[in-house]
Amino acid sequence: MKKYIILLLMAGVLCFSGCGSKGTMKEGFYTAEMADYSHGWKEYVCIMVKNGSIMSAEFNAKDPNGYIKAWDNAYMGQMLPEAGTYPNEYTRYYTAKLIEKQDASGVDALSGASHSGSNFNRLVAAAIRQAEKGDHNTVQVEPEPEE
Repeated sequence: MKKYIILLLMAGVLCFSGCGSKGTMKEGFYTAEMADYSHGWKEYVCIMVKNGSIMSAEFNAKDPNGYIKAWDNAYMGQMLPEAGTYPNEYTRYYTAKLIEKQDASGVDALSGASHSGSNFNRLVAAAIRQAEKGDHNTVQVEPEPEE
């Protein structure tokens, strides 16, 4: 009888530790991108899910030729003095916080990159929905309506 109770308790612990929103994501890579280009760039996020958790993430933007925004040193030179940050910095910040918190809603916008931060939150939410369904198709995210 004691063995039965111990096994039952162990099964309950395993279930509760594996249950929850993070546990509902299926393993694999999931991508969400903005539906349109903004100022010549289309932001996107790709997450890798393993064992129900986001293990890695990439957030960036690409131009119509596929050139990556974080690689654009000229853009960095223009943005840094004006905004106090630049794409290679804020994209790494946002993804590191996502992996730490496992949810974009808990990631604060970085000063100077708040528009990208808002898009990041929306893109991650869309990618997580895809991961929960196990749908590996890239999802298009519409921009926020302008006020």
